[in-house]
Amino acid sequence: MSIINLSAYRFVSLDDLPALRERVLERCLALELKGTILLAPEGINLFLAGPRAPIDTFMDWLRDDPRFAGLEPKESISDAVPFGRMRVRLKKEIITMRMPTIRPEGGRAPAVKPATLQRWLAQGHDDDGREVVLLDTRNDYETDAGLFEQAVDYRIASFTEFPAAIAADRARFDNKTVVSYCTGGIRCEKAVLHMQDIGMEHVYQLEGGILKYFEETDGAHWRGTCFVFDERGAVNTDLAPSPLLTSGEKDA
Repeated sequence: MSIINLSAYRFVSLDDLPALRERVLERCLALELKGTILLAPEGINLFLAGPRAPIDTFMDWLRDDPRFAGLEPKESISDAVPFGRMRVRLKKEIITMRMPTIRPEGGRAPAVKPATLQRWLAQGHDDDGREVVLLDTRNDYETDAGLFEQAVDYRIASFTEFPAAIAADRARFDNKTVVSYCTGGIRCEKAVLHMQDIGMEHVYQLEGGILKYFEETDGAHWRGTCFVFDERGAVNTDLAPSPLLTSGEKDA
């Protein structure tokens, strides 16, 4: 497998969106990359695929802009490019929550590294002895593909439903450590900031999301596959393309 599939995001204030879109699209097309890049006043969210050399060339070029110097991509490989074309889109938010008081570009949410989370799950508590509760912030069709064992799954159809779901269930998390997670980190970061905003304590995001957990651990405590937003459908804990499973197949 020779195609690099790269995902990354960064919350950072952007005020030159039309011109930035043109520069980014021109560079991607020149390098013959395919995928989707979202640009919004709150930052960038990108999914790209191509051979190693042009992927690295693009990321080096993008990081020359100080606003994107801190981008930390997640990578997986495949035999073919799982995108049909290259798109760079302007959006109001790079992940839609419709909570204008949440401004992640102003400061990162607290995070726990994949190896630390795996250790907490194995020992049954965090380093302060509190029970750990995993909170899936993804949509229902994503959690159908796979999720952490015993994770709270609200079966939401859209991330915009998350604030109401957590408000109705807030008492569940009292005196516990909550680790929210999502595919690559972007949704769970906003989720943690919102939970802090409504007064919840001991809340963290999984650093780098599920994809980084697969990359840095052996995938223990995960059940099924991880849904991805491209033609691969899903990846397994080895980050290899995997067919989407039904609930019955996951439990078999």
